[in-house]
Amino acid sequence: MYPTRQAYAPTPHSYIPNTTLSATINLDEEVKLAETRAERDLQDSLAEVFSIIITLDELEKAYLKDAISETDYTEICDRLLKQYKQILADDAVSREFRDLETFKSVWDMEVPRATERIRIGLPSTVTAPSINTTTGGNGGSNGTLILEATQDFITFLDALKLGLLAKDQLHPLLSDVIQSANKVTDQDFEGRGKIVQWLIALNQMKATEEVSEDQARELELDMNSAYQGFKATLK
Repeated sequence: MYPTRQAYAPTPHSYIPNTTLSATINLDEEVKLAETRAERDLQDSLAEVFSIIITLDELEKAYLKDAISETDYTEICDRLLKQYKQILADDAVSREFRDLETFKSVWDMEVPRATERIRIGLPSTVTAPSINTTTGGNGGSNGTLILEATQDFITFLDALKLGLLAKDQLHPLLSDVIQSANKVTDQDFEGRGKIVQWLIALNQMKATEEVSEDQARELELDMNSAYQGFKATLK
């Protein structure tokens, strides 16, 4: 025979507590997520990384919908990417973070646009010519932009010849090259794609990691080709 069941839902008056059990949790006590200052700092840093990734993804969506200007997008995106890199430069944070794909999996994040932007390491307005760029006109302003772009190309090539091969030495200089070239022309000149490819490759490296001698020679050839391609657009 089955035991007799109650025909009604139990009420507070029908519940008889088991006095043999003792409470092990004080509901008035604050729950600590970290025991030490270092643990709190680590959790704060990882939370900041999470926030940056989500914000980047939303920023990319807003830019694609023309909900934000190019200037504002570039400034915000550049700042977020720098903050992301600076936080992960800490060894403890980097070890806990592991890599972007692992972090996304752990926290169930669907952020394809932010993932691509972090992989490239630069705002899309930097890797693609501005729609407002013009190649026409002989004013002093245009001449100044051409001079700046030319100097940036030469500075980068000189850096390679001087043996500056570390990521943190080359990446900023190469970023200057593509940004200054974009201000001069919106044409997809020969070798421009190679500049973007090298920017992405350098972005994947650690700050102090160096390109090999073979890579340096290939990079120099690609940059010389890009420089000639850039000058051809000015004729």
